[in-house]
Amino acid sequence: MRLVLLSGGSGKRLWPLSNDARSKQFLKVLENEHGEMESMVQRVWGQIKGAGLAESTVIATSKMQVEILQNQLGSVPIITEPERRDTFPAIALAASYLYSQNVGLDETVCILPVDPYVDDRFFDRLEGLDSALHQSGAKIALMGVNPTYPSSKYGYIVPEEGGGSDYKRVSRFTEKPSEDRAERLIQQGALWNCGVFAFKLSYMMDKLIREGLPMQYEELLARYATLEKISFDYAVVEKEEHIAVISYDGYWKDLGTWNTLTENMGVKQIGKGTISEDSPNTHLINELDIPVTIIGMPDAVVAVSPDGILVSDKAASPRVKELAEAADRPMYEERRWGWYRVLDYSKFEDGTEVLTKRIGVQAGKNLGYCKHMHRTDTWTIISGEGVLVKGDTITRIFAGDVVTVEPGTYHCLKAFSDMEYIEVQKGEVVQEEDFEEMFSSWQEIESHCKRQEAVGRRGAL
Repeated sequence: MRLVLLSGGSGKRLWPLSNDARSKQFLKVLENEHGEMESMVQRVWGQIKGAGLAESTVIATSKMQVEILQNQLGSVPIITEPERRDTFPAIALAASYLYSQNVGLDETVCILPVDPYVDDRFFDRLEGLDSALHQSGAKIALMGVNPTYPSSKYGYIVPEEGGGSDYKRVSRFTEKPSEDRAERLIQQGALWNCGVFAFKLSYMMDKLIREGLPMQYEELLARYATLEKISFDYAVVEKEEHIAVISYDGYWKDLGTWNTLTENMGVKQIGKGTISEDSPNTHLINELDIPVTIIGMPDAVVAVSPDGILVSDKAASPRVKELAEAADRPMYEERRWGWYRVLDYSKFEDGTEVLTKRIGVQAGKNLGYCKHMHRTDTWTIISGEGVLVKGDTITRIFAGDVVTVEPGTYHCLKAFSDMEYIEVQKGEVVQEEDFEEMFSSWQEIESHCKRQEAVGRRGAL
C-alpha cells in the first residue's frame, strides 16, 4: 500500500498565524511527549514513521509549501503541484507519479489529509482499506470515524445494512447536517467523513485515460494548468456506484478552528505575555517580541503574529475566516534553510520600494545561489558566522559585516552557526518572485565556484 498525504489550504480559520505560505498544519502549537512544540505535520509524520509507513509515503503539495515542509520534516518525498487546482488534479498527479515510479497497477493507493489529530492506531487501521478493496470488489474504499456526538460541522457517510465482517457498502453521503439530523444519522450507523479513502492505482490510471489525460508524470505535469479545478469528491466519488467503508473507533479530531486547536495544545501560553488568574480557559499564542497581558477574559483566544492580532471568544473564533483580511504578502515564512519575518515596507513617490526583513539561517544550511533582476539587497549580519558567495567568490562573513548585492549578481550565504541578519531590499520591484536560481545545494555551488576559479587561473596564464 502507498500513502499520499494531501497538504494544502490557506488556513484562514487560524488567522493571523496561518496564511497562504503557512497553513494550519505548519503551526508549531502542539506539545509532544518531550515537552517540545511541534506542528500537526510533524506530529503526523512522526506517527507514520512509528507505524513503519514512511518509506511508502509521499506528500502532495503546492510549490508554495515545499520549503516549509523541507524545513519541518527534512528530506521527504514531495510531489509538487505547479499551482493549486483542488483535490482531483492533485490526486491525479500523485497517481501518475507513482505509475511513473513503476508502482504496480494492483497496488492500493491511500489518500489522507496531512493534518489529522489521531491516535497512533489510526495508521494501523489504514490496512483495512486494502482488505476492503480486495474483499468487497468496490472501486473506492473509505474510512469513517465512529461519531462521539452529533456534530453539524462534519460530513457523514451512511452505510447500507449488512456487509462484510470489516466493511460495509456506502448507501449515501450527507454533508454537514443539523444536530437533530446528525443524531438520526448516527442511529442509522453513520460515520464522520474524515477524508481518508483508497483505490487501486489501475482505477486512477483508467480514469486518466477516459479523461484524455496522460498517464506519465512529466506529461501530466506539463498540462497541469489546463486541468479543471474540481474536488475528487465531485469528479469521482459522487459518480461511483460501488464504494465500501470501514470504521475507525479511536480518537480523531479536526483542529481547524481556534477553539478546537486550543483544546489540544497542552499549554495555555506560547510566547511573551501574562494571563491573569481570572481568565480561565484562555489561551495566548504570541509570535512577536512584544509582551501581551490578558486580564479578566475567560474562554478567549489571543493570537499575535506579524500578520495581525486576533482577540476572540473561543466559541466565536471560527468567524475569523469571514472577517479577517489577508495580507498582500505573508509577513512570516519558513524556508528549507530557516525563516524570515517582514519588518517594514515602504513605497516612495518616485516608485521606489523598500522592504526590510529579519532573516534566520540554520547552522549548516544555505540559501539558493540566485540573482535578483530588479532590486539591490543590503545585508547587516546580526549574529553567527558563515560564508558569503558573491559572483564566483567565497569569503568568510561574521557578525557586524555589511554586504551589498547588486541586481544581476549571483549570490548566496551558508551558515556555520545559526545566523541572523537584516536584509533591506530596494528597487522598482521587491517581490519574492524576483529571482533566478542556478543551484540550491551547497555542493553544486561550491563546485561551480571552484570551476570558475580554475577557469580564471587558466585565463590569467
